[in-house]
Amino acid sequence: MSLPLPSSLSPSKVSSFKDCALAFRFSAIDKLPEAPSVPAVKGTAVHRALELLLGGEPGSRTRERGSECLRQALAEIREEPEWGELALEASEAEAFDRDTAVTLERYFTIEDPRRVEPLGLELTLESEIGGVTVRGIIDRLERDPDGRLVVTDYKTGRTPGRAQEQSRLGGVHFYAYLCHRHYGELPARVQLMYLGSEPQIISTEPTEQSIRGLEKKVGAIWSAVERACERDDFRPKTSALCNWCSFQQYCPAFGGDPDEARAVAMAASGA
Repeated sequence: MSLPLPSSLSPSKVSSFKDCALAFRFSAIDKLPEAPSVPAVKGTAVHRALELLLGGEPGSRTRERGSECLRQALAEIREEPEWGELALEASEAEAFDRDTAVTLERYFTIEDPRRVEPLGLELTLESEIGGVTVRGIIDRLERDPDGRLVVTDYKTGRTPGRAQEQSRLGGVHFYAYLCHRHYGELPARVQLMYLGSEPQIISTEPTEQSIRGLEKKVGAIWSAVERACERDDFRPKTSALCNWCSFQQYCPAFGGDPDEARAVAMAASGA
């Protein structure tokens, strides 16, 4: 039985398919909910705080204002269902708040927010590559002093080793492509801003060649997704990522049955 194609691709979906086709199916096609994690929710809070901070007037972007923005972001997070699902004890919730504050403080050590001129924050862009809609959310798009576009993606996890840098930058090239299609110009720089224990910025300069390479890559992945959907053939790929996968109970590599996931998905949709 063939499966329906996903409606679009994003950087995270492309990575998911490459990492494990079966996990991609569970998420993008079956649309099974993924359990929230503390690191992911912390990242959401810090992203929101930075959005609030940089959305204000340049002169107001102080550390004190950053703390205010973080308090607002944390208050918003606590109203979301994901917060309740974390089921944190009081001491764990206090540690959560402290950790987000430390992460936000690291931001101020690597950049002066008063010098940033954002064109868009948490900006959703979409286009088409080879018949598939590609969509991405850009954390920050701005102009540099020379008037050129710069794409910034915040990362609240640990900084990758040199061997991992290019794969991590691949997603930002995705955003560069979307900017090129939407604004008619190629960003001068795309950068990952890591706010983990070793805060730093990793950047690269997109080129026409890298954009063409991205188009070919996305086209090839979409063709693979089409074949997998047509044949209902999504295979698991075990790796260290399995330790954080929300779908282990349905994965045959861990004794699970993928058909159970389909039944859960159909029940949730009312089919």
